[in-house]
Amino acid sequence: MAGLGVNIDHVATVRQARQTVEPDPVWAAAEAQLAGADCITFHLRKDRRHICDRDADLLKKTVTCKLNMEMSLDPEIVDIALALAPTQATLVPENRREITTEGGLDVLAHADRVGEVTEALRGAGVSVSAFIDPVPEQILAARRAGCEAIEIHTGTYANACLGTDGGNPDPALIASTLAEIHIGLQAGLDAELIVHAGHGLTYTNIEPVAQMEGFCEFNIGHSIIARAVFTGLRRAVAEMKRLVR
Repeated sequence: MAGLGVNIDHVATVRQARQTVEPDPVWAAAEAQLAGADCITFHLRKDRRHICDRDADLLKKTVTCKLNMEMSLDPEIVDIALALAPTQATLVPENRREITTEGGLDVLAHADRVGEVTEALRGAGVSVSAFIDPVPEQILAARRAGCEAIEIHTGTYANACLGTDGGNPDPALIASTLAEIHIGLQAGLDAELIVHAGHGLTYTNIEPVAQMEGFCEFNIGHSIIARAVFTGLRRAVAEMKRLVR
């Protein structure tokens, strides 16, 4: 049965919009855990646009379920991850101009650096995952680099569900992007990797992906936090966990 990872970055985004102390993403992590979250995910970016060092430190001290740190290959961030030692580190691409992570990490292009960072993290007792597109060549590259898990980027499928330019979603495009996710899932399982999925998953598009057998975990952030504005975080997490299962 797949677990639910709750990404709390968007709580910190609201806080940083006013440069104040609330809402506190650490409290959000506690609420998510009380609602049954199996994992708490956060992304410590180089520019600290939402999660900051204080958050990372307190999350490490207070989160009692799996703690997943999304991180770039930047030397400063790698050093922080080594000192923090979260349960898992997920290697992601990072562009300061992006609103959110755009696409998966190109492991093939950065194989040496990914291998170096992965070796260091695993040496510190941290499990390593790579956030990558559902491309078998990238998945095999992650395996060769020493990753124990991958997180398949589901953003292309999520965008297809929204449609383009205000038009209706194209069923054929949705079907093809789901097929790509399934190919990635199978490639990961064949490579004996733990396979997660995330990015753009919502209450209305999660079920076709969740029905694929083999996923270990789904990491979801924006949709849960958006729902929580109206229902409260515990209910929003519980509703998503029900859909995942």
